[in-house]
Amino acid sequence: MDTHESHVAAVTRLLRSCAYRHDLHRLFSDCMEASAISISNSMDLRNREPREKRYLDIVGQYERDVVELFPQVFAGIMMALEAEPRDALGTVYNNLELPSVDKGQFFTPWSICQMMAEATLGDPKLIQGLIARKGFVRAMEPACGAGATVIALAQTMRAQGVNYQRHLHVTAVDIDARVAHMAYIQFSLLHIPAVVIVGNSLSLEMRDHWYTPAHIMGRWSAKLARCDTERTVTSGPIETHPVPTTTLALPSISERPDQRDLPRQLSLF
Repeated sequence: MDTHESHVAAVTRLLRSCAYRHDLHRLFSDCMEASAISISNSMDLRNREPREKRYLDIVGQYERDVVELFPQVFAGIMMALEAEPRDALGTVYNNLELPSVDKGQFFTPWSICQMMAEATLGDPKLIQGLIARKGFVRAMEPACGAGATVIALAQTMRAQGVNYQRHLHVTAVDIDARVAHMAYIQFSLLHIPAVVIVGNSLSLEMRDHWYTPAHIMGRWSAKLARCDTERTVTSGPIETHPVPTTTLALPSISERPDQRDLPRQLSLF
């Protein structure tokens, strides 16, 4: 069986094979968006029509052989995740030397992601207790990149005997649409219930929402709404500040007492 690394290398070679004809930044971005749309349109009926139009606009810019490369890239990523469920697209992105240094774009190494996930989860009994009371836990990733930290969180939960596909929901945000599409693809292939938002976690501006198949199939929108309603009933109205309709109100985070003063990227609540 081929390894995770061999599939990632094959995907990198596929994309580089078109570098003499097309700008790699543009090609990679379009490949990621087209792949994300192909997943979304199989489940998300509300957004299907505009995304289908966008898909046709994308593929209309390329020769037939280049368009046929897109599903090969998708298949390669799927096989890489099947071989070992860790960040594959982030590695491809780095291999192609696409991260923007000017924007301070940096992809956290997988080993660090694993350490952060283990530190965030802490004592397995705590997570099991939360699940016993609420049925699931929620994670917020305000700068998700390709989703490596969330993937590490899901795999750490799995190693602790928790079925993340049933007991974890993720809200992931990134200002860069390209990497948000990368995260959406990987979350979808790993069946992680999530909404990936293209937006700014600091200004709370949002541009787009991408719901994974696991989110839609698991009816997570209704679950989350019911959870928020029950929390309001039991604890009283939650004080909120009005925000314009063009901004995103991110979920509040209930932190463990010993972690309130610790800065962190991934939050569990």
